[in-house]
Amino acid sequence: MDLTGKVAVVTGSGRGLGLAYATELARAGAAVVVNDVEAEVAEAAVAAITAAGGTAVAEVVPVGTSEAAQALVGRAVDEFGRLDVLVNNAGILRDTTLWKMTDEQFDAVITTHLRGTFTCTRAAAVRMREQGEGGRVICIGSPTGQVGNFGQTNYAAAKAGIVGMVRTWAMELARAQITVNAVIPVAATAMTETVPFVQPYIEMLKKGEPLPSFARQELGFGTPEDAAGLVAFLASDAAAGITGQAIGIGGDRLALWSHPTEVVVEFADGAGWSADAIDEVWPKAFAGSLQTVGQQLPEPPAKETAQ
Repeated sequence: MDLTGKVAVVTGSGRGLGLAYATELARAGAAVVVNDVEAEVAEAAVAAITAAGGTAVAEVVPVGTSEAAQALVGRAVDEFGRLDVLVNNAGILRDTTLWKMTDEQFDAVITTHLRGTFTCTRAAAVRMREQGEGGRVICIGSPTGQVGNFGQTNYAAAKAGIVGMVRTWAMELARAQITVNAVIPVAATAMTETVPFVQPYIEMLKKGEPLPSFARQELGFGTPEDAAGLVAFLASDAAAGITGQAIGIGGDRLALWSHPTEVVVEFADGAGWSADAIDEVWPKAFAGSLQTVGQQLPEPPAKETAQ
């Protein structure tokens, strides 16, 4: 993908997936505004990108507020004259079960992920519409937002909300030729180090060992760099016809998620549904089609289990 002349803002791009996205966008020719809450981390990311021949500057600000969003958009315009791509990646975790979760833990995650995505996209959309040349908004979701995960009430709510906003924004911004899509990545980062089923594979990566095909294909698990190509593709002219979608990426796996849809429909005969009528029809028409929650993961091969 040739992104020469494009300008991108990538929130939360000092390390992990965000850094991989920023690095890949710069490698493809885009000028990038790197964002992190730690100045040293952001500057190190900029140094790495520029050392590889890319163009980048740092904007140190915690996303969430309108002021932070405007600072990011303003930095892109002040430094490079325009804004073409926004990648909403910034996020934090405050995991605990529902009955233990505090208001502060809930609000912190919602502010960074959900409000941050909203405020940054609003500011970017205003600028892109003023420019009149279209644009790309790429929001980062999660399998947790798609199917749920134990201990992640706040994170699941935020990530599900992001995908809901993506579908709405795709409609609202279509006339301005601004596409809006969600990326659903699975990769070894600080945010996945506590996930039990990927622990063995994270240790393999730390040792510099290649991941087995089961991890890379069946689990769709890999490195942050494995997920970066999708972001570059969605930022490019080649993806002009793709909007309102949730696309999974991880390891060797690329997948298109479906939108929520009705799976079973029954109709009453003009009088609506009483509780007794529902009780009668449910076992015959609905019970066999109930949906699962959480990720339904395949069992690893026996030889991997033995390791």
